[in-house]
Amino acid sequence: MKTWHHQRGMTAIGWLLVMGLIAFFTLITLRLVPIYLEYSKVASVFESLTHEPGIGSKSRAAIISVVTKRFDINDVRRVSPRLLKISKDKGVTRISIKYERREHLMANLDIVASFNKQVEVPSH
Repeated sequence: MKTWHHQRGMTAIGWLLVMGLIAFFTLITLRLVPIYLEYSKVASVFESLTHEPGIGSKSRAAIISVVTKRFDINDVRRVSPRLLKISKDKGVTRISIKYERREHLMANLDIVASFNKQVEVPSH
């Protein structure tokens, strides 16, 4: 008479696959989190511009100077304030920035993240 043995647990190959997937997603997370934390700092600088009195009536150079100082305070190193686009239309000043970050993942694979932030402030 044959006895049936029930397999319990995973094989070594199964464990290697699971550990490989965990390592892969951990690597992606470790590469993406700093990029999004930096974007969060950029977004907070832009949101603070909406509370800056008279920012809409300042010149392009003055606005870039304010943003540069706030980037320095917030330790934003890899986004240039020179990427700012400033347009003035009918009593509204639009300040926007569009940039992308590329981070090496492994071998010949890179992660590319594109960001676009815009705020509108009154120009009196």
